[in-house]
Amino acid sequence: MADLADGESCEIKGSGAKPYTLKNTGGVYSCSCPAWRNQSVAIESRTCKHLRKLRGDAAETQRIGSALPTQPKQSKSDKDLPPLLLAHAWDNSADLSDWWISEKLDGVRAYWDGTGFLSRQGNRYHAPDWFIAGLPSEPLDGELWIDRGAFQRTVSIVRRQDKSDHWKTIRFVVFDAPGKKDPFEERLAFLAETITSANHPYASVLEQERCQGEAHLRKKLLAVETLGGEGLMLRQPASHYEVGRSMTLLKVKTFHDAEAVVIDHSAGKGKHKGRLGALVVQLADGTEFNVGTGFSDALRNQPPSIGSTITFRYQELTDAGVPRFPSFVRIANAVIGNPQPTKTKATKVKSPVVRSVKKSPSTCEYYEYSDGKSEKFWEITRDGLDVTVRYGRIGADGQSKTKTFADQTAADKHATKLISEKTGKGYAIVKNK
Repeated sequence: MADLADGESCEIKGSGAKPYTLKNTGGVYSCSCPAWRNQSVAIESRTCKHLRKLRGDAAETQRIGSALPTQPKQSKSDKDLPPLLLAHAWDNSADLSDWWISEKLDGVRAYWDGTGFLSRQGNRYHAPDWFIAGLPSEPLDGELWIDRGAFQRTVSIVRRQDKSDHWKTIRFVVFDAPGKKDPFEERLAFLAETITSANHPYASVLEQERCQGEAHLRKKLLAVETLGGEGLMLRQPASHYEVGRSMTLLKVKTFHDAEAVVIDHSAGKGKHKGRLGALVVQLADGTEFNVGTGFSDALRNQPPSIGSTITFRYQELTDAGVPRFPSFVRIANAVIGNPQPTKTKATKVKSPVVRSVKKSPSTCEYYEYSDGKSEKFWEITRDGLDVTVRYGRIGADGQSKTKTFADQTAADKHATKLISEKTGKGYAIVKNK
């Protein structure tokens, strides 16, 4: 029977007008047909009549261990999932001095339960015996990692079921001991004593250092991202391991500073009742959003005037171009006169739109991503001042959004940011148009 070598693909005629695409990626076979895509099992355990037609029933039976297509599994309950600590994103305002800093690795999260590795969804990774030899019976929380920018290669290896020598490129980078009830510093000491290069050639403990303030945090983040890293993780001193999302673990990505015009004041609630709750601001391209953190008590009592320009700090843009986690930094251009009090609605201050005559040539980039439960695509087209994104499940038409900018610099900056955001999440470019 015919077969596909690692990295190869082919097309096979189906019931529709368009043929289906069959692929072999690191030993994981896939098909673009709905029957393969809609199976609610790990992608390495899926099959379909097109794969069986290409490879033969015997080869597929040997690969997935069943003579029939695998039946969808019931959704895992919380008790079936590994008890992992999950992070919140930093809001740019909380003081992180004395917190523990480590690099945010772009690998595959793995929970060592004492006998093997589990994914966040509770699926088993089939690591070779020589890879796990000597690891303790104590649960460990870490990342299966190759290098910065090698996320897709890491995924393709750890999802294989053949326990191949490809695992020799993988490292298990440990950052916590979930079974210990001790404060974080004592858990770090346990890891340092337990995980050594002599005992575990494929395991190591993630480096941690104390944060000395925002300037140190920004310098560290710049150094990591310059080397192609994804960002930073910060852990609260003396904190305990909690299951689920916790404010004791924060993720930090690139800082950006920008300016916006104040168009309204939003009244505060709770402890801020009777004073400023948030500034309603507008970017030069017309995008509106709220800035609600970073203010001193004095500024909340006497906020920047409507019409003034502020500098704010944020981490990234959403697909709609809205800054995430914006935080007030300073008044960039104060308006002369008495600050206006909080009110229901103010006349919006629109910056003039000046369109650049010179346009960049039209380009289109196409990306794909697989997380073990679904396969998605993301496409970005740059046509002068227009930036269009199209996204959805592979094989579907998807949805599209277009955003027009005031000048070429703003359009290019927005597109670059979106691409950085997607590749940081594991999307890999497939082709350029």
